[in-house]
Amino acid sequence: MCGRYVLTLPSEAIQALLNTRNLEESVPRYNIAPTQPVLAVWEQAGRREAKLARWGLVPGWVKDPRDFPLIINARAESMAQKPAFRDALKHQRCAVPATGYYEWQTDAQGRKRPHFIAFRDGRPMIMAGLYATWTGPEGEEIDSLALVTVPANADLAGIHHRMPAFIEGETADLWLDVRNVRAAEAEKVIRPAPEGSLIAHPVSTRVNSAHNDGPDLIAPAIEDVPAPSGKDGQLDLF
Repeated sequence: MCGRYVLTLPSEAIQALLNTRNLEESVPRYNIAPTQPVLAVWEQAGRREAKLARWGLVPGWVKDPRDFPLIINARAESMAQKPAFRDALKHQRCAVPATGYYEWQTDAQGRKRPHFIAFRDGRPMIMAGLYATWTGPEGEEIDSLALVTVPANADLAGIHHRMPAFIEGETADLWLDVRNVRAAEAEKVIRPAPEGSLIAHPVSTRVNSAHNDGPDLIAPAIEDVPAPSGKDGQLDLF
């Protein structure tokens, strides 16, 4: 699962990374959380657009988003069968750029320690996503998305059993090309990151609160004992 991530790339770097025809303003964010607007890229009429979308998928067939559960991740193994994802897999695939992301490791006492995870070589991440556009009774539109997850590779299995699906280069092109690449073919590019490609380190439990932001959140933690789940805990967000 992926419940928080970091994006520090400037707009021009995102445009070059994903070959978008437009710029969407991007400021450094070190604690991006569900329900917040996030930067995503998808194709419209064969051209890539950078967009802002709510993190938490709301399919178009939902009557009232307030009555729909918060869906932030789509499991790759079942997304083709789930009503919330199967249409998006066919027609509304997207890419979400990131610098890194957070995952929480649970110890023997049930305490959760956050870790920051990034590519070992420092290159940007592109996470595979599915988006939807919900249209309200007054014609208002809400774009929203979920991140696709896969089983964790050996680098991360000791921290959590799931990880985001990363795409880049040709795999990103195939994933985003909804006009020419069928869902069954797009699914084939979704797989765990190669072993040895990721690095992780513990970080401060300050990241547990979505109100906190700043580069100190990704710095290696000094404290040894994580704060218990509670008012500011990771579980409260969901």
